[in-house]
Amino acid sequence: YGGMGLDFSYNIAVAEELGNIRCGGIPMAIGVQAGMATPALTRFGSDELKKQFLAPTIAGDFVACLGISEPGAGSDVANIKTTAVRKGDEYVINGGKMWITSGSQADWMCLLANTSEGPPHRNKSLICLPMNLPGIHVAKKIDKLGMRSSDTAQIFFEDVKVPSKNLIGEEGKGFTYQMLQFQEERLWGVATVLTPLENIIQETIDYTRQRKVFDQSVLHNQTVHFRLAELATEVELLRSLLHRAVALYVEGNDVTKFASMAKLKAGRLAREVTDSCLQFWGGMGFTSEVLVSRFYRDLRLMSIGGGTDETMLSIICKYMEILPSK
Repeated sequence: YGGMGLDFSYNIAVAEELGNIRCGGIPMAIGVQAGMATPALTRFGSDELKKQFLAPTIAGDFVACLGISEPGAGSDVANIKTTAVRKGDEYVINGGKMWITSGSQADWMCLLANTSEGPPHRNKSLICLPMNLPGIHVAKKIDKLGMRSSDTAQIFFEDVKVPSKNLIGEEGKGFTYQMLQFQEERLWGVATVLTPLENIIQETIDYTRQRKVFDQSVLHNQTVHFRLAELATEVELLRSLLHRAVALYVEGNDVTKFASMAKLKAGRLAREVTDSCLQFWGGMGFTSEVLVSRFYRDLRLMSIGGGTDETMLSIICKYMEILPSK
């Protein structure tokens, strides 16, 4: 379908390199194409669906978006309310999605919707939804704290009719498929923050070395250079966890626990590095002229998007079997 046939570790290598882009929005948008909206289609979609949606997405002719979150169901995927009711050889879709990356410009959406009245983990399906169909309303482009170069949309569906053949895989398996997609999404997200954090630390070293306070460089203070050394160590530890998870994933293992651990650590470390480094920049760090202030805003999303820190902790607890039984 136009891809290079390489394993997932190459996605991660690309994601790490994309971290050299001096903003978070572009790597995130590419990540939606490569590791968020397309894995389920690649793994479970029909040949016809892959030719219609996957091939042009890989070629860059289509922009894809992922339709999961809703105003009342962000990380709580099981609680989504959007419905896709089967009528003959069509699904009729009603509801809405929120915080949809690339939603203002997308050609198609990988949509998660309720296709039956069954249990919440077995009543959902993934559907390839062309975004030019009647009844699809892109309500607004959302103004955000960070990731400002990335369009994020609120979208409503009103009696949208889509062919039933646009179903990805089996009906009722959408929740399971999406949980598998989350593994790749979260690992991609971790990879995209590593290089920015390294660059922020290095630029902070360079700045504090030349900036003088009380007749000596800011970097000369032990509290500064020790802290920067500590942060650099944390980044390397995160990289090691990521690479271990990716190696296991490529071998076919379930890496939900390790992906969740890495996602949790990446979100918290992004906040820790950007906050500590911004402090060492002083007043200059509070301006829009330096990289650290941009990533202070952009990388804050890491602890929210694709599953919050709290969701990651719940998953980790589940896999460690330390949650009390209900």
